[in-house]
Amino acid sequence: MLQNREFRQLAILFSLITASAVTLGFAINRLAGILAIASAAAFGAAFFAFTKAQYESIVRISDQIDIVLHNADRLYIGESEEGELSILQSEITKMTLRIREQNDALKKEKERLADSLADIAHQLRTPLTSVNLILSLLENNPDENKRKALIREMKELFLQMDWLLTSLLKLSRLDAGIVVFQSEQVDVNTLINAALHPFLIPMELHDIALQIDVPKGIIIQGDSAWFSEAIQNIIKNCVESAGDNGKIEIVCRSNPLFTKIVVHDSGAGFEKEDLPFLFDRFYCGKNTAATGYGIGLALCKMIITRQGGTITAQNHPQGGAIFSIRFPK
Repeated sequence: MLQNREFRQLAILFSLITASAVTLGFAINRLAGILAIASAAAFGAAFFAFTKAQYESIVRISDQIDIVLHNADRLYIGESEEGELSILQSEITKMTLRIREQNDALKKEKERLADSLADIAHQLRTPLTSVNLILSLLENNPDENKRKALIREMKELFLQMDWLLTSLLKLSRLDAGIVVFQSEQVDVNTLINAALHPFLIPMELHDIALQIDVPKGIIIQGDSAWFSEAIQNIIKNCVESAGDNGKIEIVCRSNPLFTKIVVHDSGAGFEKEDLPFLFDRFYCGKNTAATGYGIGLALCKMIITRQGGTITAQNHPQGGAIFSIRFPK
């Protein structure tokens, strides 16, 4: 306590007042002087005991805070009687519990980040291994036609890696919360056509039939560029699943509650055990094409849900996969 400047100043002031009172008391008579000494001693002892108890409580709280700062597993701050110190103690308890929760969240985030980095390294290692193999085959292959075929295959692998890295960058931006979605009126017909554009040639090459049933004038609210990104990932999944001579159907319906976009392909559908995990990051499932990385659907769900929509995937009763997106009115 004596290390506290305010306490030392108060003690000096109390001593001066006590000396003045005692002097004045003895000036009146002896009994008054003795009474002044006794009163000052009693008041001083009571004040000292009270102040010491308060300081001991502050020391205990300080020790508990120090424990929290050193990442102790347990934290306990006993209750005090009502008063300003009790209020301070209650606020410190809330603060320490909040810090503990934040520390736990940071630990989980670090673990998730470590797992994600391991998955990313694995996803990149596969095409890089293939590229190295192709390079060695190119070096020892004199056949010009085979060399051209190997170069085309290597270009496709580089395109896959470019798509993978671009998607990972988009995911990281969404995770970091630095993406600001625009709120604008989006015409669903225009949205579907824009999302389909990159796949028209591949669908023609694989003889994939396309059927679109989207009435004119249906409007949804959100960011058109990110919506297009999400639907492109669904169409990409459907194109890969449909295969040669397959079929893709896109239907849109609107009612007073929500607007619904459904994309259905004629592929093999999903394994039953894969359905709960289709939108999990890096989950590829058992029936995914060789170019699948388990990123597209995860990115799609993140884009849609963060703009108030929902997305589900299931097997169609007549075969193939069906994706349903709902945007509430």
